[in-house]
Amino acid sequence: MRIPFITSRERDFSLEPLTVKDCDAVSALHREDFVRPWTGGEFADLLAQDTVFGYVAREVGRGKAPPVGFVLARLVAGEGEILTVAVARSHRRQGLGWKLMDAVLRELHAQRAEALFLEVDETNAPAIALYRRLGFREVGKRPDYYRAPGSGANGALVMRRDLR
Repeated sequence: MRIPFITSRERDFSLEPLTVKDCDAVSALHREDFVRPWTGGEFADLLAQDTVFGYVAREVGRGKAPPVGFVLARLVAGEGEILTVAVARSHRRQGLGWKLMDAVLRELHAQRAEALFLEVDETNAPAIALYRRLGFREVGKRPDYYRAPGSGANGALVMRRDLR
């Protein structure tokens, strides 16, 4: 009797602290979604700051494969800020954005932060929906904040989540 392998359609991911070794890989992910992507050196420079931290998501069972998502945040004077977050297009709609944001929220809670802020392109409906589900609310707008060649400029929504 032959028994086939049972394969799950769901993937399992682990979250790990973002380190300098990950900077080139997260730069490549950043390039998928941002008109002016950050270089590996820019990520490394940010991580060198005491106030900046982040997490990467890796697919379990893929050895030393590069991260498939990341988040970079900063905590200063009791307020957190999401500097940037991205998930590989091939790994979207699997809860990775939620998991990455949850990791930041947990870290900020442990550090007794009061609030978390972020900016998001006003046309990025999936991200806005995620942030709202996470308890963020719109507190401001920045007109013409994101510029894309050939498509003009989009505004940014400034969003906040109270942590206390």
